[in-house]
Amino acid sequence: MLTTLDLEAEYNNRARVAEHTEIIAGWVTDAATYRALAAERHTTIQYGSSSRQALDIFTPASPKPDTATVLFIHGGYWQSLSASSFSHMARGLNERGLTVAIAGYDLCPDVGIADIIEQMMSAAQTLFKHTQKPIIVCGHSAGGHLAACLAATDFQNIDETLPLHLVPAGLALSGLFELEPLVPTSINQKLGLDIQSARALSPRLWLPPKGIIFDAWVGGEESAEYHRQSQGIAAVWQAAGNTTRFVSVAGANHFTVIAPLADAASALTSRVVEIVSGLK
Repeated sequence: MLTTLDLEAEYNNRARVAEHTEIIAGWVTDAATYRALAAERHTTIQYGSSSRQALDIFTPASPKPDTATVLFIHGGYWQSLSASSFSHMARGLNERGLTVAIAGYDLCPDVGIADIIEQMMSAAQTLFKHTQKPIIVCGHSAGGHLAACLAATDFQNIDETLPLHLVPAGLALSGLFELEPLVPTSINQKLGLDIQSARALSPRLWLPPKGIIFDAWVGGEESAEYHRQSQGIAAVWQAAGNTTRFVSVAGANHFTVIAPLADAASALTSRVVEIVSGLK
């Protein structure tokens, strides 16, 4: 059993990566650059009442017949960052002919994690109604948690007119699938989790989905707990009859693991394209 101090060290990514401030500043710059480059292909639609409940949709300059839209969900431990810092995550997939939506959401402590999960469900429904295509969800860190939540959701229980597999596949980057270890850490100050709520909000503990594809990628330089979390959900969901894959990316840390999404030729971008192509 890890001690509280160990858990703080395992999950405090900003403390583990000294250059995180420069990396995050780079995200803001790269996102603004891509929004300017793709201005004619960028639209924003609201899916909820607050300003943060919006989807930035980037369409490709040379679209190809596709069977799905990619939904990217950012991280920040459900309490920081915004969609506007991640516009460039659409670049690689746009160059491969795919449409990408970047999701925003309200942050803790103004709302709870349960509220954010509901917001992402609304975002997915709005995106589907906008495109009439199933959604491949890709999320980083807390966004990886939200990606797993969407992949595990039976949308027909929400609206029987929706497809059974509205989200037939997902890819989580450095995701969190069991939230109980966060309870004794400083991260929880704004989340307000207790053991019961942490377990209830952990997709690893939900009834697993069936018949989906789900990848769990993690940076090779990340903590043992991040590796355990990704390996665990891949194993449990595969045992339930899903197609899963665990990938440890050599040399990547918690903040650099998402960088390849901006590169059309990267293994990460190619994997998302492969998943979309496999739906045909």
